[in-house]
Amino acid sequence: MDQNAAEKRIIALYQERNERAIEMTDAQYGSFSRALSFRILRSHEDAEECVNDSYMKLWNTIPPTVPQSLKAYLGRIVRNLSLSLFRKKKAEKRDEGATVLLSELEDCIPAENDVEQAVEHKELVQMIEQWLEAEKDENRRLFMLRYWYGEPLGELAKRFSLSERKTADRLYRIRLRLREYLEKEGVSV
Repeated sequence: MDQNAAEKRIIALYQERNERAIEMTDAQYGSFSRALSFRILRSHEDAEECVNDSYMKLWNTIPPTVPQSLKAYLGRIVRNLSLSLFRKKKAEKRDEGATVLLSELEDCIPAENDVEQAVEHKELVQMIEQWLEAEKDENRRLFMLRYWYGEPLGELAKRFSLSERKTADRLYRIRLRLREYLEKEGVSV
């Protein structure tokens, strides 16, 4: 069964309220989900908790939602739950997990300090999506793997056949272009 057919079958099981949907989701995307969560949280126990919570969220949102890509939908849920748990734990104590990733982007993306900025969040997301579309495919993949999936610098270097230093430099230049683009669009960073 190809991935598209497997996804459709899993989504159909969710719509039928068949608990086997969770088992199949874990079999198909469990390792992907755990790796994504672990890259943010740096804790296997916390990652497992987020993955389990994400399956419950899938159960509660399908239906009415019918995702076009179950993997992307699940990835977004896992990432958001992991970031929420990271913020909660960071408030309790300092942690290194996603701090590095967030600190790399803090010079390009404004923090939500007030209600007005929170309202403008959707516009910012659209601007970043437009900017990403204009980037070269390899740069877009590098950016997404680092800042969406939280892939470590060493893994990115291997994946793109670059040294860690060149990978870091390239990410820095990509962030500079993002910052310049956002400033040109009137976003104060």
